[in-house]
Amino acid sequence: QVVLVESGGGSVQSGGSLRLTCVASGFPAASRCMGWFRQVPGKEREGVAVTSTDGAGRLYADSVRGRFTISRDNAKNTVYLQMNSLKPEDTAMYYCVSLKTDYCLTRYTHHVDYWGQGTQVTVSS
Repeated sequence: QVVLVESGGGSVQSGGSLRLTCVASGFPAASRCMGWFRQVPGKEREGVAVTSTDGAGRLYADSVRGRFTISRDNAKNTVYLQMNSLKPEDTAMYYCVSLKTDYCLTRYTHHVDYWGQGTQVTVSS
């Protein structure tokens, strides 16, 4: 059974930083492109960052480019999201995801295969 478990969320003030961690089990993380999506109540989930199987390729939403960095450690079946210069607009539930076979550097919800349970990130002014 594929399970994605996120951690590292919390509350931080504007300009602060957080590092999210996603540990995958049930499959070798290196076999799938993985990433992070987020959702605010009342809005659809949106892709934040996606990385290729080897971590070399990365795709970011325009709103986070330059502030967030996605990385992965396949030996640990783990994906990270370093979030710097956080803004109140970044407040959301963040989900770790794995993409379906044949999909990689895209940020479409319908390309997601598995979702984690989510970790809340709250940024205050």
